[in-house]
Amino acid sequence: MTKILITSALPYVNGVKHLGNLIGSLLPADVHARFRRQIGDDVLFICATDEHGTPAELGAIDAGQDVRTFCDTQHAIQADIYRRFGLSFDHFGRTSSPCNHALTQHFYRRLAEAGLIEARELQQIYSPKDRRFLPDRYVLGTCPHCGDRSARGDQCDHCGRLLDPPELIEPRSALSGDRALEIRTGRHLFLRQSQLVAKLGGWIDSRSGWPPFVVSTAKSWLNADLRDRCITRDLAWGIAVPRAGFEDKVFYVWFDAPIGYIAATQEWAALAPSRDWRDWWWQADDISYIQFLGKDNIPFHTVSFPATLLGSGEPWTTADVIKGFHWLTYEGGKFSTSRQRGIFTDAALAELPADLWRWWLIANAPESADTDFSIAKFATDVNKDLADIFGNLVNRIVSFTHLAFAGRIPDGGTQGDAERRLADELEQRIATLHRHHIALEFRGAAAAIRAIWDTSNAYLHHAAPWTAIKSDPDRAAVVTRTGLNLVRLSATLAWSIVPHLAERVLRAFGHDDAIPRWPNGPLASLLDEGAGTPVENPGPLIEKITAERAGQLAARFGA
Repeated sequence: MTKILITSALPYVNGVKHLGNLIGSLLPADVHARFRRQIGDDVLFICATDEHGTPAELGAIDAGQDVRTFCDTQHAIQADIYRRFGLSFDHFGRTSSPCNHALTQHFYRRLAEAGLIEARELQQIYSPKDRRFLPDRYVLGTCPHCGDRSARGDQCDHCGRLLDPPELIEPRSALSGDRALEIRTGRHLFLRQSQLVAKLGGWIDSRSGWPPFVVSTAKSWLNADLRDRCITRDLAWGIAVPRAGFEDKVFYVWFDAPIGYIAATQEWAALAPSRDWRDWWWQADDISYIQFLGKDNIPFHTVSFPATLLGSGEPWTTADVIKGFHWLTYEGGKFSTSRQRGIFTDAALAELPADLWRWWLIANAPESADTDFSIAKFATDVNKDLADIFGNLVNRIVSFTHLAFAGRIPDGGTQGDAERRLADELEQRIATLHRHHIALEFRGAAAAIRAIWDTSNAYLHHAAPWTAIKSDPDRAAVVTRTGLNLVRLSATLAWSIVPHLAERVLRAFGHDDAIPRWPNGPLASLLDEGAGTPVENPGPLIEKITAERAGQLAARFGA
């Protein structure tokens, strides 16, 4: 048994996330966690809401709530949405937890003892109207690199460049709109990342299996005079800085948020006496750790968070594989939480079952380049893959079984050459699917599953038990038995991507296992099992998205 630690980038607590966020880390992490459980690995899948920093404060202001109440409410909303999408976290924590406060302060002390923390004066934006220093996200303006007018003081969403507030052109306060901003001197703490370039470079070089663009992004940061990172902010909401003279500051959200992976594991372990979080994070040499994240998070997970772990001098588990994703765009433009542009996860679930969204997003995952979502393509693909191929496979053989064999897997007859050839072909296709999963190739995995469904349909089309029943009942029994086992196999292999549909099919066969096990052993015998077992008719699995329905979706989610 292999121990697999999986983390997904932490979703900000400020509002419901859109489909781009879902496919950018959360959903592929879940698909891989499910697959790993199917093949018998010991999996720990950890995530949490990211609850500190200016997004939380600004969200609370907009909602008319105090920050704690806002975060409590939004965490519960997001947790419910992810549950309904079938995300199988072992624990979904919060970075505002006492565990994360204590652990973040621990890391700060270790880094300070190692000489990697330095107090410096820096130029900050001050708003006379707001009577306060403005942290990075409280400052809006024009990006000096691309000219986008909606850049924030920490990053330009348009070009992706990281910024400092004084770099913005024509800056203004996000709180009051104050443009009479001043630059004043403030005192903050910096993590001396520049002292860790060699160690970080060696660590990156020792990893394998990262997508090329993740490696190139990480190395570009290291090769471009890696800057020391300011890790404190002038905010009231956050983790207190345990250092005299900094009582009015908290840690920067990007310092404490990744530490939240470990803190959430501590919370998970505390729920059962048999668990020990150290088995996963402390001197855990038998762990394979996989991180899933969007490309905007790459610098923080390949440089900043490893700098914290390695700089502490302690034997923490670091990522073996970082699976980064490009953007999912929406009808030719960007998804945007702040601008409410695109399809958001709560609205998606209100319109259609979760598995329809899950399937399309994984089958079109933005792994090597940005992928554009459109209602027209979504409807076409879902109708073809889930209704015409998988749904048709299930419906026609189960319906025939009820018509010809009283709703039971029939006995009688022996497998022939067609079944042996089918088993050989499927064994190769299943091996291909397994390779795609292990390599974190999600589009490839979906394509391999689709090919297995196609192969199964083709077998039934050519073997035609509904024709054979008239002249050769034993042959019809063999083909029907094989077809039903193909349905069961197809659902099992698709479970990691479409768990609700797969479980509905498997329940029709009387299976209620929490985790349908990956097929082992000779496939020919697996396709000949179950004679006498009753099979319920689950009815039509997928309701097709009609042109009228697609039009309604387009109207609601118009670009």
